[in-house]
This record gives sequence, C-alpha cells and structure tokens, in this order.
Amino acid sequence: MKLLSVNLGRPKAVPYTDNPEGVTGIDKQPVEGPVRVAAPGPKGIGGSGLAGDAVCKREHHGGDDQAVYAVAREDLDDWERELGRPLANGSFGENLTTEGLDVSGALIGERWRIGAGVVLEVSSGRIPCLTFQGHMGEKRWVKRFTEKGASGAYLRVIEPGEIRAGDRVEIVHRPDHDVTVALQFRAVTTERELLPRLLTAGAALHPETLAAARKYAEQHAS
Repeated sequence: MKLLSVNLGRPKAVPYTDNPEGVTGIDKQPVEGPVRVAAPGPKGIGGSGLAGDAVCKREHHGGDDQAVYAVAREDLDDWERELGRPLANGSFGENLTTEGLDVSGALIGERWRIGAGVVLEVSSGRIPCLTFQGHMGEKRWVKRFTEKGASGAYLRVIEPGEIRAGDRVEIVHRPDHDVTVALQFRAVTTERELLPRLLTAGAALHPETLAAARKYAEQHAS
C-alpha cells in the first residue's frame, strides 16, 4: 500500500460552485516534494490539513474531522472505465491518491501511518456536492456518485509531519467494530435506517454523523 500522489488546490474562480464567493479549491494537482500535514482547527475556522491546500467554503469543508481527503486509484480506474475518459490523480478533489488500499472499505476510526511519522484516522465518507458535479462536468454526477457508494474517506490528523508521493501506507490500528466508510456513507445518504448501526463506532464518527445517528435511534426506539 502506498501513496501515489499528494494533491493540492489553489482558489479558482469557476461558474459552477455554490460558494457565494465564486471560488473553489477542488481542482487539485499532484505536487513534488514533501508536504506538511497538521490538524487545521475546528470546522468553520480551520481549512485543509495540508499546507498549501485551499478550502474555500469552510462551513461545509475542512476542519479537524475533514482535514484530509483520500481516494483509491482503483476507484478512479473504475470510474475511468465507466465514464470512458482518463481521470488523473486529484480528479475527485482528493488530497491523497492511494494504491493497494481499500479506502471506502476502511473502518471508521482506522488509523494509517504514511511515511515515517504521519498518522491519520478515518472519520467519514465524502458527500458529493454541486461543485463536485460541476468540476466533473458529468450529468447527474451527484446521484451517480452516491449510487456507486465508493465515496473515499475523510481523515483526521493524529500525528503531524511530512508526506510525499511514494510514501508507504500502513494500517496501524483497526477498531473492534464493523462500521466501514461505505456503510457510514449509505447511512447518511440513501439508507438512513442504517444510522443506529453506526453507533458502535462511537466517538470515532464525524461529530455530525454521531449526532444524526443518536437522534435517529432516539426517534425510532421501540
């Protein structure tokens, strides 16, 4: 398992973003050399966990629980076949493009060591938005992405440091539950009856997901 690329985005004015300021950092490109990774701060204030990476709509993106976004190269390859066009690393606005790692099958709370010292923790799947759809230029993209369910994973920064393309990725902790990113994604999008199942992941869940799961469980308690 390894890191194929580290991808950063700069603010870019586009016609398709729902950001009132009209700019987005979703167009991420692979970079050479080491990139500093650290917890960025609370959602709404903190942006990306990667130095030099832009997060332009912080009420919905960035912050400690969504500091880093990872996508498996294998999922990009699958979409290439379906869409009939090439998808470069970073095409989904991901910070990390991985190889040999089942990103959407990772457990909530699972921890990865990248390179010598950086440790990241899986927190949730990525919910597609209209900016993502505009960036991809594909009709019904939000629906298609949601239906496939391979969302990629947001991660927290547990131990900061530097990473670069080619770094080894090692799973250093797998929690004792069965809540995967894919299950969490389905529960918050198309199958909300699954929300109570997420509670076994506890505090490792994204706080918004944890609150939604608790509320649903309380409302549907028999």
